[in-house]
Amino acid sequence: MSATSGGDYAGDVSASEAWEVLARDPAATLIDVRTKAEWAYVGLPAIESLGKSLVMLEWHSFPSTGVDPEFTGKLASILEERGVRRDAPLFFICRSGSRSRSAAVAMSKEGYSKAYNVAGGFEGPLDKNGHRGTTAGWKAEGLPWVQS
Repeated sequence: MSATSGGDYAGDVSASEAWEVLARDPAATLIDVRTKAEWAYVGLPAIESLGKSLVMLEWHSFPSTGVDPEFTGKLASILEERGVRRDAPLFFICRSGSRSRSAAVAMSKEGYSKAYNVAGGFEGPLDKNGHRGTTAGWKAEGLPWVQS
């Protein structure tokens, strides 16, 4: 894996690099920090074929733009319940990579040494037509996903 160093977190990786580590490392975990609305209407990464389940925890709740002040504690509890060690690879994903980078930094400060940001997120940046999901990110890289 060739992470681009983030300084205060383990770094940025592509969605495909995250998928590869999730596939080979039983301890690796994918954490989606988008909102419930995004999960319901945009879709979710599908990692069940890897024998894994997605951790879903909002960085902030729609329509609020403020960060959940209890995010790190909530996530630490979820990870502990799942038996995820503090040195296990954690991959954070959001729409385009901004919120997930912030979440990776926050969890790094809590002692999680391999907190990575999935650069490009689930949908990536806007393309020339103002649409997401075509130029970068989980969807654009052709990784499995589901929509309800």
